[in-house]
Amino acid sequence: MRGSAPQPPRYSALVSCVTTRATRGTFPGGAPLGEVLRAWSGLGYNRRARDLWRSARLHPRSLPRDLAHLDALPGVGAYTAGAVACFAHGARVPLADTNIRRVLGRVLLGRVASEWEARELDAALLPRRNADRWHHALMDLGATICVSRSPRCTACPIAALCRARARGDVPRATPRPQPPFATSDRRRRGRIIAALANARAGLAVGTLARRIDRRAVDLVATLEHEGLLEVRAGRARLPE
Repeated sequence: MRGSAPQPPRYSALVSCVTTRATRGTFPGGAPLGEVLRAWSGLGYNRRARDLWRSARLHPRSLPRDLAHLDALPGVGAYTAGAVACFAHGARVPLADTNIRRVLGRVLLGRVASEWEARELDAALLPRRNADRWHHALMDLGATICVSRSPRCTACPIAALCRARARGDVPRATPRPQPPFATSDRRRRGRIIAALANARAGLAVGTLARRIDRRAVDLVATLEHEGLLEVRAGRARLPE
């Protein structure tokens, strides 16, 4: 359609949905899982790389188009299935990510909408065509102007319609306490995968514990259960 945004390849749309803008990368198609994890190492959320690899093996030629089959892909839920259908196929599907919940909720309800409320509002407002552009606009507005804390209301193009602004009651999100990243299991898991990515012969579990800390022993077992590494004779390595 003339004037519409270019439609991304289906796998590109899926990768975009499961990685953040700061962590998008490329990995070899058709490669063993170990090679995929090596290419992904340092980007975070290694389970997403595993799930993408599994999806590619299930559908080597093309992703399914319908929501039910997209939702059945490994690691894909209702939101990601809807986002792929919308951005890859132009499907008119309501979405409710964090930014959409915030923008539609503040404008129409005077507060951040719940996921269910945002989906209902989005479904009622969806344009007949270019649903992808509509959702990109809402997401960009929420990411750059209608942000969680200290929103830039004076720069908002729909400020005159906003109930939250009219009430002078723009919600402020309360940050959830999280452990420092330097000591989190997420960081330890990433360090384990990164260490194994640089050691094709693998490393002894005890070596990983000395390099990281004793918690690495339990995390190796968890990563093995998740299919992100293999342990043989006390040595851990990425799957081949």
